[in-house]
Amino acid sequence: MTLLLPALQSPAGPAASREAVRFGDLSLTYGRLAGAADALAARIADAGRVAVWATPTPETVIAVVAALRAGVPAVPLNPRTGERELAHILADSEPTAVLAGADDALPPALAELRRVTVDARAAGAPAPDTAVGAPPAGEDPESPALIVYTSGTTGPPKGAVLPRRAVAASLDALEDAWGWTGDDVLVHALPLFHVHGLILGVLGPLRRGGSVRHLGRFSPEGVARELASGGTMLFGVPTMYHRLAEALDAPADGSGHGSPAAGGGSPAGVGRDALAGALAGARLLVSGSAALPVHDHERIAAATGRRVIERYGMTETLMNTGIRADGAPRPGTVGPPLAGVELRLAEEDGTVLGEPGAIGEIQVRGPNLFTGYLNRPDATAAAHTADGWFRTGDVGTVDEDGYVAIVGRKATDLIKSGGYKIGAGEIENVLLAHPGVREAAVTGEEDPDLGERVVAWVVAADPGSPPAAEELADHVAAQLAPHKRPRTVRYLDALPRNDLGKIMKRSLGAG
Repeated sequence: MTLLLPALQSPAGPAASREAVRFGDLSLTYGRLAGAADALAARIADAGRVAVWATPTPETVIAVVAALRAGVPAVPLNPRTGERELAHILADSEPTAVLAGADDALPPALAELRRVTVDARAAGAPAPDTAVGAPPAGEDPESPALIVYTSGTTGPPKGAVLPRRAVAASLDALEDAWGWTGDDVLVHALPLFHVHGLILGVLGPLRRGGSVRHLGRFSPEGVARELASGGTMLFGVPTMYHRLAEALDAPADGSGHGSPAAGGGSPAGVGRDALAGALAGARLLVSGSAALPVHDHERIAAATGRRVIERYGMTETLMNTGIRADGAPRPGTVGPPLAGVELRLAEEDGTVLGEPGAIGEIQVRGPNLFTGYLNRPDATAAAHTADGWFRTGDVGTVDEDGYVAIVGRKATDLIKSGGYKIGAGEIENVLLAHPGVREAAVTGEEDPDLGERVVAWVVAADPGSPPAAEELADHVAAQLAPHKRPRTVRYLDALPRNDLGKIMKRSLGAG
């Protein structure tokens, strides 16, 4: 296998002065990043495993790259994790040190670990005798690169062990799908404790020899500024694209109402035309981590002439599918399987489904998969079929061209009502097209007659005058089918979301 980050292996000559990462006013060239990472790698070479206090800063990038260079598995920690969950992660992964910025205030749970301070501003160029050309320890493709903890929706978080092979395979499959090169400049504001922001958003550009500009905190203004000044790609989650769509819909005077999406604030600080021009000039607009509503797809396309493309992955599998840069963008789908990935649908009894349009659990296998859950051979075995396919827990369909559409999570988004299988996502898309609805989520609820009834959770565009429940139910029935109409409509001020902007349906009583 080629080196995971070849551009950092021998950053000499012109490559040394090329920008690798930028956070605000702090930029690190490949030479400075290599020098800082190699110096830190020497300090943690015998650490076994290291925790990384994964703030949206260049210190996190240096820490993770150093761990990769040292061949030491890194455990990214969400700085917002509660005490109980953090204690579980530390007890399970047993790191011997924590890598953190000098100004980071660490919680008591980390007090027993050796603290290794990372300072990006002190990073200098590699010394002439730095052994940057020597292969780092642990370049075995199967050696663990990262241990990333799942969200823990069905129990304590599990640590997914991601080998170097899986990271390289996913990033190279996206190179093929998106024509990703060293000339690309990626803009994003995603958390760096998750595979989307860290592996795709940081290691992706570094593997290609390109650069990443992290906004620190998402804002339409930041997106417009960075795309207009050389950014070629934007990575985001649906809440971010929803905010961009809201900003594009705002009056020319910037008096739009905005949306309480990831990062907070309102879109009023950026000109509509400037934002539309910046998005239109990007080579790729990519959304992931949850389905992007069709309504937001259409609003962005209408304002910019550019389509947002989607991809589908998860912690245990990294990337599974993706709309190709040279392919047909189809709102509501996440594209065909990426190179090297096999994908199939199966019934609950294991029957493999082959006919286009059938709804079943998505199962995958390929070089992109994790090696297992840390300390949980039982959970690892349960997550795989007898013939070696990973059970994603996601439900979807595959059309005649191999494009995958995600219905949702098997536990919360597949509603069995009156003998029908109903996907929550298609009802949500129809609700969002109603002018009186700003946000919507659909769940199933136990019903003595139907088995489950469809329940809609709605945030009204005008909280003082929400659309009537019967009006919304009729709107859905007219667009889809009568059995898909919501039997109950509940109104909220906001939908509960996690750090990546995903709606937490279990908090709504689903599952």
